Amino acid sequence: MAPKEPLVISDKDQMRKWSRSMRSQGKIIGLVPTMGYLHEGHLSLVREAHKHANVVAVSIYVNPGQFSPTEDLSTYPSDFQGVATIVTKLFNIVEPDVAVFGKKDYQQWRIIQRMVRDLDFSIEVIGSEITRDNDGLAMSSRNVHLSPEEREKALSINKSLLRAKSEAGDGQVHCEKLRDLVIQGITEAGGRIDYAEIVDQNSLEKVEWIKGPVVFCVAAWFGKVRLIDNMEINL
Repeated sequence: MAPKEPLVISDKDQMRKWSRSMRSQGKIIGLVPTMGYLHEGHLSLVREAHKHANVVAVSIYVNPGQFSPTEDLSTYPSDFQGVATIVTKLFNIVEPDVAVFGKKDYQQWRIIQRMVRDLDFSIEVIGSEITRDNDGLAMSSRNVHLSPEEREKALSINKSLLRAKSEAGDGQVHCEKLRDLVIQGITEAGGRIDYAEIVDQNSLEKVEWIKGPVVFCVAAWFGKVRLIDNMEINL
């Protein structure tokens, strides 16, 4: 059977009508919010959504208000409050049962989870694992702006995070030591650190010593491209 063409909806009332029609048929609705420039990483989110839902809606919405004046629309949102506002509007329009967010935007995923809990949305928010290219670079719409040389240098992010995870597994639980290791690895490769922090996986609060599940979050510049990545460390 040939795959069906996706239904494209650009009207809020039509979207609600579709969702309510699906729900009246007993179907579970999944939502994958995106900011466009779809790539394999987004498709992995759709596949994850299909594991939990019968039908999946993919939203494409770019909000210039989420970004700082020095960033283009393909870079990381500078204001999580703006993200939460947009996602709340999407939830009210699509009325999903399940929403899938990529763990590459780890802080965003956790903040949306918290928002759903605080506002009593009846939505399950699922974090999907980071999709990486064969060389280990986290997939992103921004990768196309990297020169071949910059892309090679950018591999230092994942390599440094893997080394930090290995060191933690071997007993190095002092976060300052692990941060220094990652910062050194990225800067020596030619990257410029925006932030490198180890935080609690749930509260997102910084930790000094690893005593439970944490995530190492990194943002770094290579040329004019700002890349984000992270790695969960579960000891």
